This record gives sequence, structure tokens and C-alpha cells, in this order.
Amino acid sequence: MAQDDSDNDKPDAETSMSNRVRKASTLSEALPFMQHYDGATVVIKYGGHAMGDKQLAHDFARDVVQLKQTGVNPIIVHGGGPQIGTMLERLGIKSTFADGLRVTNRETVDIVEMVLAGSINKEIVVAINKAGGKAAGLCGKDGNLVVARKLRRTKKDQGSNIERILELGYVGEPEEINPGILNAIIGSDIIPVIAPIGVSRDGETYNINADTVAGALASALRAKRLLLLTDVPGILDNNGTLIAELDLDQARELQHDGIISGGMVPKLETCIRAVEGGVEAVVILDGRVSHSVLLEIYTEHGVGTLIS
Repeated sequence: MAQDDSDNDKPDAETSMSNRVRKASTLSEALPFMQHYDGATVVIKYGGHAMGDKQLAHDFARDVVQLKQTGVNPIIVHGGGPQIGTMLERLGIKSTFADGLRVTNRETVDIVEMVLAGSINKEIVVAINKAGGKAAGLCGKDGNLVVARKLRRTKKDQGSNIERILELGYVGEPEEINPGILNAIIGSDIIPVIAPIGVSRDGETYNINADTVAGALASALRAKRLLLLTDVPGILDNNGTLIAELDLDQARELQHDGIISGGMVPKLETCIRAVEGGVEAVVILDGRVSHSVLLEIYTEHGVGTLIS
């Protein structure tokens, strides 16, 4: 009987050893990439499905902590559009959009700040801390990190061909980045988590697109990578095939030819500005894929579309 039990246990033992060897091999293969990113700053725009799904949020927090533990300096900039919409609806406040941007009046901007810099920001901080990291929540107001100005957009009327100015209220764009507070944090054991709220020179609060803030911060910090987590695999060509890599000229050509459209247009513009501003490369990647951040940083081919 003892011999039979031993024989039955043997396949399980072999499988267990095989799994351990495979895990060790994966860690070994990641070593060159860990060395490549040692001490590097990586700005990650976190939002979309990756933030709304409980398991993906858990995986993201663990990924960020692992980056920090292996010598990378991750800086998180988060969105929160769906959560803002839910809160406005709960409070009976109507919200409208113009060209994909939420029109933000005085009443709405207070709610936006409460949700972004409050509940969402601290939820991410807690998740990272729970995963073994040490996160601290910030927004663009802290240390005048993001000095903002009112965003001015025009739209051409299709019938008359006359351009009109869109009134977006308290929607802003970065005018100046003062990364002093982040420079003080980088190199410590703190992981900054930043809400995309800016402040004007007159003290007005502005709601800013999270992609835009992430790009501006990455440029100011001369980050090695800017990662934009989205709900699509990356940039697709006319046949729906993922484009793995683009240079700036190719990216502009896709934009000019109309291959890039909709919500991907401002993301591509952010990518182009970030690379022009000194970021080594920007990656648009699918936040719906578990551990997409680690796959991008620590594997040979990465995931998504790299623009450099």
C-alpha cells in the first residue's frame, strides 16, 4: 500500500517541480529588463476597465508594488469619468459633454474634485498599500504640481463652416509643471498616486484629462516610459491589426490619413507631445489584460503600441 501511495504522489511532485522551474525561468528571463529599468521613472495613466474591474485593480496594485521593489519609480495618474458620472447622477446634477470632454461648471468641478482627489485617489492608495507598497495620494494642487489654464477648443459648424468656441467651463490644460514634490518622492519608498486636478495662477480649480496630465508629468520628469492603459489592444490599422511600433512621423501620418479617430486621437496627440518633450517612449496598452504593466516592462516584445 505504501508503494502505491508513493507512485500516486509522484506525478504531482513532478508537476509541482515543473511549475517552480517555469516560474524561476520567467524571473530569470526578466533580469535584463529589470537592469534596463533600474532607477528609471515610469509614469502610468490608470483608468478604464483596469480600474473598474476588482481583479484587474488588484493585479495592477501588485504590479506597481513589484515595479517599485525591483528598482523602478512608478508614478500613477488616474482618471475616474464613470465614477464622477455616477456621483453627479446620485446628486441630481445634469452633466453634458462637448467633443468628448465633460462640461464642468462651478457646481460640477467641486464634485469632480471630491471624487477624483478624494474617494478614487484613496481607493487606489489603499489597494497599493494592501499589496505591500507605500502609496501617497496627491493632486495637481499639491506643491503647485500642475498649474492649469482654461482649455479653449473650437468646433467648425458643418453647415456654415464657421468655427465657434466651445464653452467647457472649468476644464483645463497644464500650463506649467512643477515636479519638485515628485522629485522629493522619487528614490524614496513612496509611490505617488495623482488625481488630474489642476489649479490656475488665480487659484481656480480645473478638471484636466488624465492622459494629458500623465503626458505633461512624464515630459517634465524625462520619464523612461509613459504607459497609457486603455480599453483597446493599442493602435490598430485599417484591417484591425495591432501596430506594435511607430515612430513620430508614422504616428502623424496615421493621424493625417484619418486611420486614427475618436478617443484615440487625443491619446495619440499626448504620445507625440510626450516623446517630443523628452520621454524615451510611450506605450498605449490594453488595461483589460491582467498584469499588462509587467508584460510591457519585463518581457521582450511587450504589449500594445510603442511610440518612440
